[in-house]
Amino acid sequence: MSDDLAWETLATEIAYSCPGFDIVHEDVALPDGTETDFDFLREGDSVVVLPLTPDGDVVVIEEWRQAVKRVNRALPAGSMETSDDEPRAAVARELREETGYEAESVEHLYTAEPANGYADSVFHYFLAAGCEPTAEQALDFDESIRVETAAFEDLLESVRAGELRDGRSAVGIMYYALFER
Repeated sequence: MSDDLAWETLATEIAYSCPGFDIVHEDVALPDGTETDFDFLREGDSVVVLPLTPDGDVVVIEEWRQAVKRVNRALPAGSMETSDDEPRAAVARELREETGYEAESVEHLYTAEPANGYADSVFHYFLAAGCEPTAEQALDFDESIRVETAAFEDLLESVRAGELRDGRSAVGIMYYALFER
């Protein structure tokens, strides 16, 4: 069944490609028949992990973010790779690579499309419980990450105070505080 709000895609091409995302250009027909174009960022699926230690602390990362020219405090996160058969596999890989921690159990919390007006990004949020340091970090060549732990209440307060500005991390922390604790 077709939705009367749907646009028809007439042609699609990659306008720009780089590691991590593409800019897609589409020629489209609007519901009233008007033809126009539309560009969007193709990023695909990512995972965001709220990793809890056996003591209930959260494993967090501090990472340089070139776009905003500062160190960013955040939850571990990353894009799904072709070798990840499902988001849960990406959770284990990203957690281990970015932090050196592994989880005893992993539970899906929430899935969001954070900017679906101009991007196809999908964030799969997971709770990783019983996280223990088991390995060394295995960072990508362009990652500069420091790992630490923090009390959940301190992270929640840093969101409330506007100090933790990473949007995907703030959503995960607030979701957990509102619906899961």
